[in-house]
Amino acid sequence: MRIVLASFLSLFLVAFISGAGAAGGNAGRHAWQRHQAIDSQQAISDYDRERQRINDNVVTILSGNRDGDSLGIVYDLSEVLDDGDNLRVLPVVGKGSAQNVRDILLLHGIDMGITHSNILNHYAKTGELGDIKSQIAYISKLFNEEMHILAGPGVKDLNDLRGKPVNFGETGSGTELTSQLVFQALGINVKEVNMGQADAVAAIKDGRIAATILITGKPSSFVATLKPSDGLKLVPIPFTAPLFNDYYPAVLEHADYPNLIPEGQRVDTVANCAVLAAFNWPKYTDRYNKVAKFVDAFFNHFEDFRKPPRRAKWREVNFAATLEGWTRFPAAQAWIDASRPQEATQQDFDRFLATSGKDQGLQSDAQREELFRAFVKWKASQAQH
Repeated sequence: MRIVLASFLSLFLVAFISGAGAAGGNAGRHAWQRHQAIDSQQAISDYDRERQRINDNVVTILSGNRDGDSLGIVYDLSEVLDDGDNLRVLPVVGKGSAQNVRDILLLHGIDMGITHSNILNHYAKTGELGDIKSQIAYISKLFNEEMHILAGPGVKDLNDLRGKPVNFGETGSGTELTSQLVFQALGINVKEVNMGQADAVAAIKDGRIAATILITGKPSSFVATLKPSDGLKLVPIPFTAPLFNDYYPAVLEHADYPNLIPEGQRVDTVANCAVLAAFNWPKYTDRYNKVAKFVDAFFNHFEDFRKPPRRAKWREVNFAATLEGWTRFPAAQAWIDASRPQEATQQDFDRFLATSGKDQGLQSDAQREELFRAFVKWKASQAQH
């Protein structure tokens, strides 16, 4: 009996100790799991904060397609302004200035884009995108982009293109819409086709089309690659009254395209103005603040864009120039207003131009800016005497 009782007590003690050990083990596992959960939550929290920080500091800018200047310009913006922590500029390849306007209005995640002043004016006139003047604000006028019309043998002027197939660039591009507007304004009816520029040059050579149109800043790297043996020529565009409101007179010279324009000759053309635009976000919203951060960096570092190895087109830009009929993004206007202690000098300069008649010969904001800088230096030298 004692033996049986002893055995029972032994079994009870073993079970008790095992249970206690198991309970202790479970408690340890539960504590470890709680710590793991806390660490996991902390990791998620850190990840969320990092993701939020990165997204708060990124702005996206739509460029045009690879045939134009704007893709390189947006990459310049990224290279100069992107510091990785406080601001990152993310270039986005767009389809061109016409589609960019639609994408600024409608596409998620797009903060800004490069378009053209005549495209904005067109949509404002037609109303097809709604009240666009209240929805889009410009940050800065940029540079002029010239219209290039390349044609094959037998085409001397625009009238020779009547009724013939002409490439207006890719569908939805700014080149397409601007070509339509210019040819309509000049009363020249052609058969529009749409393709890339390389395909268009091949089509001219084999006689399928008569000409192709490219709107980009001179000198265009694409046009510059053409050789006399290609048999193409640049066709002049007259700057007549129907084009006065939305375009500027421009010239293509031998220095621009030595393979296509003989020395001492020039080809008249027209140009439109590239514009950096943004959706007109309400003040102090997160999206507004992101664009405002970009504006501050862009304007503060503007002189860096005028130096090599940045693109030469930057030297044409006067970011303070106004886009008539449009509202500047409020943060950009505030920056410009705060940096203008020389307002009286600007007014004196405007009067100087008006009375001297020198404003008649200025073809671009860049020329006006250059003359203004010279005027400021002259006025400062006068004050010292």
